[in-house]
Amino acid sequence: MTTFVDRVELHVAAGNGGHGCASVHREKFKPLGGPDGGNGGRGGDVTLVVDQSITTLLEYHHSPHRKATNGQPGAGDNRSGKDGQDLVLYVPDGTVVLDKDGEVLADLVGQGTTFVAGQGGRGGLGNAALSSARRKAPGFALLGEPGEARDIVLELKTVADVALVGYPSAGKSSLISVLSAAKPKIADYPFTTLVPNLGVVTAGSTVYTIADVPGLIPGASQGRGLGLEFLRHVERCSVLVHVLDTATLESDRDPLSDLDVIEEELKQYGGLDDRPRVVVLNKIDIPDGQDLADMIRPDLEERGYRVLEVSAVARTGLKELSFALADIVGKARAAKPKEEATRIVIRPKAVDDAGFTVTFDEQEEVYRVRGDKPERWVRQTDFNNDEAVGYLADRLNRLGVEDALLKAGARAGDGVAIGSEENAVVFDWEPTLMAGAEMLGRRGEDHRLEAPRPAAQRRRDREAERDDAEREYDEFNPF
Repeated sequence: MTTFVDRVELHVAAGNGGHGCASVHREKFKPLGGPDGGNGGRGGDVTLVVDQSITTLLEYHHSPHRKATNGQPGAGDNRSGKDGQDLVLYVPDGTVVLDKDGEVLADLVGQGTTFVAGQGGRGGLGNAALSSARRKAPGFALLGEPGEARDIVLELKTVADVALVGYPSAGKSSLISVLSAAKPKIADYPFTTLVPNLGVVTAGSTVYTIADVPGLIPGASQGRGLGLEFLRHVERCSVLVHVLDTATLESDRDPLSDLDVIEEELKQYGGLDDRPRVVVLNKIDIPDGQDLADMIRPDLEERGYRVLEVSAVARTGLKELSFALADIVGKARAAKPKEEATRIVIRPKAVDDAGFTVTFDEQEEVYRVRGDKPERWVRQTDFNNDEAVGYLADRLNRLGVEDALLKAGARAGDGVAIGSEENAVVFDWEPTLMAGAEMLGRRGEDHRLEAPRPAAQRRRDREAERDDAEREYDEFNPF
């Protein structure tokens, strides 16, 4: 059974906003109560939060589909809908968030770091919020916006100060087990370590973390063995420690060639050239191992490596190693720039930014309008309500969409699409000289709120309606 997962594809969906309510206040002796439809509630967000007590993405491997709750619709008597509950997903420290194209969206490092992976939809306005001096009693409300839904990839990169790298069975797991309280699986066969192990080492006043990365072999950077899966776990380290086996039983291997192979794989992977290196010659408790260490040490020092001889079994040289690594880690921490306080970056819009664009799609033969506001307004419009469609026309006209269409060469009857190719509203454009509200005059006024008509007038209106109905019936049924 899988116990460690460091890469998952997650499908997140934020909550939809609740619809606004179109309602008119009704109370005895108050015939002009006015609109009282409440607003819809906001949909819940999907938020990733770093929790350092979590070390794997296993939970999301088993259940990759996550959705926040929707906002509740508004109601009469100016009652707004309840907001949807935010969905908080806890991830390990060092999780990288990418989109489906591989672009990095966020790098989550540090306890409590957050990232909104899915934004909840806005709630629609009720007719009480849409009323104005011109539109006293709107007979419509705005729909809630759908929540953001997308596929993201979570990759875990272990946050450690020191990374132990080397061939399988070089003694990395044994070394981390005696330097720290970590208890990795240890056995005398290759690829015993299948997942990175993390330990905490205390050397004097310095406390640092050390990671044991699964064994690397030639071709690891291209996916051979386990290397490609776990090479990313050394990206955040401050020090790379080459653990070389001086008592290998394989005749075609020796510590120097092992070092060259691992360095070549690190070079092919990229991004690790600036990390200081330390070479640890392990298994010197074996006589042949000590003799080989004495032979190759001058060559390693000539290459510029700092060389330490240890035995994880006999616990020889461990104190010198832990303090040497603490010294390098301390210098690396001191060299890092101090984290500055969070700055607010203000990016003002250009003076000629209209908030939307109009382009001609030659393939579909339509004029396509793209922009946050027009697309959001379209999503919030109930196209079964003529008054709501007229309100949308007013908003688009005030934004300047009609003028932009004229400048782009659009003519009466041309197709206009608002939104992306996958989810656009298409209509035949008819240019107007006035906004929708001016054309419809009394649109938005609720005749139910007008003063009562005299009884005689109501009787004459009913008779006229009956005569019209009979005339229409005779026209369509001549026999």
